[in-house]
Amino acid sequence: MGGIGIWQLVIVLLIVFLLFGTKRLKGLGSDVGEAIQGFRKSMGSDNDANAAGRTQVPQCPLTGQAAQQHTDPQA
Repeated sequence: MGGIGIWQLVIVLLIVFLLFGTKRLKGLGSDVGEAIQGFRKSMGSDNDANAAGRTQVPQCPLTGQAAQQHTDPQA
């Protein structure tokens, strides 16, 4: 009723092909693909850096809870 059907998508794709041509669309698709790969690569390296920078908090062997550590910034 209010959704986009398959025929509407086909018409839109046909108009896009007519306006831009296959060469320009191929170049645009490869540029978008490279941008997505670069984004994923940067997000993956960011996660790796965060994981390497984490320190583990020692846990109490009896309760399994994280040990309370108090650091005095003026010391």
